Amino acid sequence: MTQRKYLITAATGKTGVHTINQLLKQGHAVRAMVHGKDERSETLRKAGAEIVVGDLLEHDDVLRAVDGVSAAYLCYPVRPGFIQATAYFADAAQRAGLDVVVSMSQISAREDSQSHAARDHWIAERVLDWSDVPAVHLRPSLFSEWLTFPWVRDRLVEEGKITLPFGEGRHAPIGAEDQARLIATILTNPSTHVGKTYPLYGPVEFSQQELAADLSRILGRDIVYSPSSLEQYRAYLNTFNLPEFLVQHFVAIAVDYQNGIFSGVDGVIGEITGQAPQTVEQFVKANIEAFQRA
Repeated sequence: MTQRKYLITAATGKTGVHTINQLLKQGHAVRAMVHGKDERSETLRKAGAEIVVGDLLEHDDVLRAVDGVSAAYLCYPVRPGFIQATAYFADAAQRAGLDVVVSMSQISAREDSQSHAARDHWIAERVLDWSDVPAVHLRPSLFSEWLTFPWVRDRLVEEGKITLPFGEGRHAPIGAEDQARLIATILTNPSTHVGKTYPLYGPVEFSQQELAADLSRILGRDIVYSPSSLEQYRAYLNTFNLPEFLVQHFVAIAVDYQNGIFSGVDGVIGEITGQAPQTVEQFVKANIEAFQRA
């Protein structure tokens, strides 16, 4: 096998770390783009990744990051600036002649989304398309890791409640590790995927009531779904001192969830990678410490 080099942005994030590990195991060279050197980047360096410090909102940093790589994974946090970052990345990818850019979008990305972040993701997809850079857009449903976020986990663990205002909506939680396996597959074999948009889901779809029941079974204690109102949800999110851009996004996607935008089951990851994504039970058991009472 000919060794190739791949750029992974958001390298210390949920999908970034797993994608890097997948590529390194396959014998490829990896350049990990990080905001700063810390214990997480040092772990990646020790695993064999080349570390480059930079900012996706700095054009020169992006040009330097893509130089000499074959393909790249573009991932940006839920914060302002993604359209600008994507424009910089598309320009750099064109200059470098990348085989593919795999871009992390979201299931709620659309022109008329009430979420500023989701609308930015939709425009960012269009920027890559207009640039003629070979691209693949990934649109995941809620990550399984969502269950470990403090505004979900704290009440789940300490009160035995899921209080998200998700109504009767449904989704199939999808793990970052499974998404990373798909990302690595597309990066290394892009030809049949370029130009496609893939919605990503886990293997089993749940309502919040069904998810609470499954967690009760897995954890051996009672978990109930006791939804808050959107106003209560916003107020609770604000207790975590989250940026308003993120809070606005979370409230907007709660409405999308109620309206069925997040519904669906896997028809991509298992078929393309040959391995079905993990179930909620597998995820919880692999991360059991996060679900244990303090």
